[in-house]
Order: sequence, then C-alpha cells, then structure tokens
Amino acid sequence: MKDARLGITFRETMTGNFCLGESDPAKGARRGQAEGATLSLHAAIEISDIERFAREPGHAGRITGHIDFPTFGGQIPGKNGVFNLFSPTDQPKLKRMVYELGFEHDGRSYYLAGNKEVRNDSGFDLWTDTTTLLTRLHEGNDRSAPVVGAGILTLGPGDLIKLASTIRATNARDVLQSTRAVAEFTRFFLGELADSYLKPAPPHASPRRPGREA
Repeated sequence: MKDARLGITFRETMTGNFCLGESDPAKGARRGQAEGATLSLHAAIEISDIERFAREPGHAGRITGHIDFPTFGGQIPGKNGVFNLFSPTDQPKLKRMVYELGFEHDGRSYYLAGNKEVRNDSGFDLWTDTTTLLTRLHEGNDRSAPVVGAGILTLGPGDLIKLASTIRATNARDVLQSTRAVAEFTRFFLGELADSYLKPAPPHASPRRPGREA
C-alpha cells in the first residue's frame, strides 16, 4: 500500500434553526427560532487520499450520514452527498466548504445543500465563517430543484472538540503513518485558513456577497 493513499475520516454534527416555506437561510433561521424548529446534519467525511485531496483545486471528499429534522423525523439516512473543503470560487477572496446530502421522506426526494463561506471580511470572522452552514432544502435530487426550506446550522465549541476527537487515519500501516496523515490534513487546513485570513486583501477588493445560492 502506497503512502500516497493515506487518508483520514472524521465526523461532524451541525445543528440550527430551520423552517419549511423559506428560501433565505437567515429568514428560515429566524422563523425556525420563533417556532422552535431545528435541523441537524450528522456528517461522516472520508478523504481517501490526503495528498491528492490537498493538491486538487476542488478539495473533494466523500460525505455520508443522516439528518434529524423533527418535522420529517429522526435518523433519516443520507445519500448522494457532495463535500468540498475550501473550494475556490470566481471571487478571489471567497472559498466555500460544501456539505450536501440527499435523502428520502414520505416517498419524495429531498436534497440538503449547505455552504460555509470562508472570506476575510472586515473584523476577525474566522470562527463564524468556518462554523456557520447556510443551508437550503430542495425538493428533488440536487440543488437545482425548487427550494422548500432554509436555515442556518452551526458547529459549537463542544461539537468542534468532538469533531477533533473523531479524526482517524485510514490505510496507515503503523502509528508513524497515522500521525503523518493527520499532520498532513492539519497542515492543509491551517494553510487554507492562513491563505484566507492572514493574507492582505487585494487593493480596492469588492466586498460584494456571492451570487450563488447555498
């Protein structure tokens, strides 16, 4: 087994206020808070080759997991997921963390699509950017289907500690290779944060928000 195939897995849970009948995440979160409606995404992430993952522009991995949405039920198994970490966009200072997961409910197909928007706005917003998932629910098989709900999911400090505790190396022959895989992922993650938040913004950079939906 070649070292190039060293990978990692981790688990991440994000929860927040969410409401059907809204298409804007902020409005859905406000309505969800008022109505006591929440949604949780329990994601299992697999990066099968950490070196290739870091090298390829889209930084794509595999996502599986389940969704808890009391309006529909709990432990709803996901399928056909999409995961990207620090994926570049057409805006130089904007990268996205993409979490998407399809599922079935009551004989219908749904697709939960969320983005964490990583950009260096005014102020130090690294924590908010990397722990806030702007989320829309589509009725259909992908994000091109009509939006039927929206909200904002977050990763709290306790959840982040749990996430860190679930990081595991895959295809490692020994402790040294296991340590190497985790170190390479950590180096990639911290390097992307430094690129997004520590580099000065280009002169006269536009502060406009992205046009693409979550």
